[in-house]
Amino acid sequence: MTTPVLSFTSTPSPLGTLILVAEGDALAGVYFADGPVTVTPRPEWVRDDRPLRAAATQLAEYFAGRRTTFDLALAPRGTPFQRAVWDELLRIPYGETRSYGELARALGKPAAQRAVGGANHNNPISIVVPCHRVIGADGSLTGYGGHVSRKRQLLDLEARVGSARGGRLVPGGLPLAMPAP
Repeated sequence: MTTPVLSFTSTPSPLGTLILVAEGDALAGVYFADGPVTVTPRPEWVRDDRPLRAAATQLAEYFAGRRTTFDLALAPRGTPFQRAVWDELLRIPYGETRSYGELARALGKPAAQRAVGGANHNNPISIVVPCHRVIGADGSLTGYGGHVSRKRQLLDLEARVGSARGGRLVPGGLPLAMPAP
């Protein structure tokens, strides 16, 4: 079995530089270049902007308030449980939040709040797979791999755009099921 080639690029954002990673033509990662949890390009990754142009464009539209959903092929790597959690994250509407407990119940595993938190923390495709929309049961902002201040900025952006919709948004159609690894 051959190891898939991973390509990467970087793109600016209001939250700092993002590192985008693709496996083939599918988005496999969105990481912050700086912060508590960072990723730097690995030696085996190939610099190639082409498979990541759509992701960079859609992220720019999101940050500009013109996109509320993403229409990208996704290829996150994780366990079946993590993938189920990430799939559930895709169901959280733009501008809304869910608690870890609500996600656990939606998965049919009401006692799995901590496991849901762990899977959320390990989400490789931040922003696009909206782990920033998960909050504590009491409504508090809990940890975020990019830093809680960035989580607040993302939620504030979505609140502003959601209250000023006015037909400016680009429609998207993020698939609810992600392909198997």
